[in-house]
Amino acid sequence: MPFEIVRNDIVNMSVDAIVNTANPRPQIGYGVDAGIHRKAGPKLLEARKKIGKIRVGDAAITPAFDLPARYVIHTVGPVWQDGSHSEEKLLRSCYQRSLKLAKRYRCQSIAFPLISTGNYGFPKPLALQIAMNTISEFLLNNEMQVYLVVFSRDAFQLSEKLFQGVSSFIDENYIREKTLQQYGFEGEGEGIADLQERIIRERISRRQEDTACYGAAPCETMAAPPKPEPKRAEKKTFSLRKAKPSLAQLLAETDAGFSETLLKLIDRTGKKDSDIYTKANISRQHFSKIRNNPDYKPTKTTAIALALALELDLEQTRDLIGRAGYALTNSSKFDVIIMYFIREKNYNLFDINAALFEFDQSLLGATS
Repeated sequence: MPFEIVRNDIVNMSVDAIVNTANPRPQIGYGVDAGIHRKAGPKLLEARKKIGKIRVGDAAITPAFDLPARYVIHTVGPVWQDGSHSEEKLLRSCYQRSLKLAKRYRCQSIAFPLISTGNYGFPKPLALQIAMNTISEFLLNNEMQVYLVVFSRDAFQLSEKLFQGVSSFIDENYIREKTLQQYGFEGEGEGIADLQERIIRERISRRQEDTACYGAAPCETMAAPPKPEPKRAEKKTFSLRKAKPSLAQLLAETDAGFSETLLKLIDRTGKKDSDIYTKANISRQHFSKIRNNPDYKPTKTTAIALALALELDLEQTRDLIGRAGYALTNSSKFDVIIMYFIREKNYNLFDINAALFEFDQSLLGATS
């Protein structure tokens, strides 16, 4: 089952297990810990006292009492010092041990906060990457609905490199497309300030042209356009050589719908269905609907998630999702972000969903 980033208060998550960023000693701390104890009621602290001290990187489980969950998994995250005191290893252990406990207690769903990023000062981009990597490794061999719950915008932060890369690509494509639609020209190689200055110059130039042409002889720009030369018939060439069809030919030669084309592409990779739907961040049950119904029409986010799981290039992705009636254009910020990751050949759904979440866009796979 998939992984999803949601903006919510973790105490309101209706899941089998809620993960608490616990104090090492059986006492109520701050932030998430205080909120969970407040919602669960005084019995949670009583149960926590029976456990005693929890080591950094370890986890323990109690009932959830008045929370909308079955269990609370208490884990103690590391305090960030300078990165040389096993902080990353200990944080990874928090997620691993919490997931292991959830599996042992047969949980179907679990909700995590972004551990150690509050008062413990763990750098948010690094903490996010550790969380996503550890959860994704677990989901490769286990089925569980995993949520990463973010309460506020400042609790979530992409790496500076990824944020700048996506932001620049949005500026170059999405904003330029909007400028083209509104003003009728592109700003090739220009930044936003340059585009604004150019818009002003274009307006002044057009006004001067209108003034010069008014009441005078016809301007050259008003002359009738030359007639286009007739197109020459293209010669068709044929090859008698038989070869294994390329992926492009496979897509071009079939009028099959989305489901049939998807299954052919999966067969071509030699991978199992589970390899693809796990990588696409969708559940086995959801994928079975696609496999068993040739006329099944997925949502756009599901179609794109599967194209990314197959690591298709931009042209191939457009072809596959086009069979479900969808397109990728520069007029959509969501589409531009998807195109950025395809261009970078980064097909990691967790990275892509983190970027989509950062820019307030729909996520891939999990909610499709």
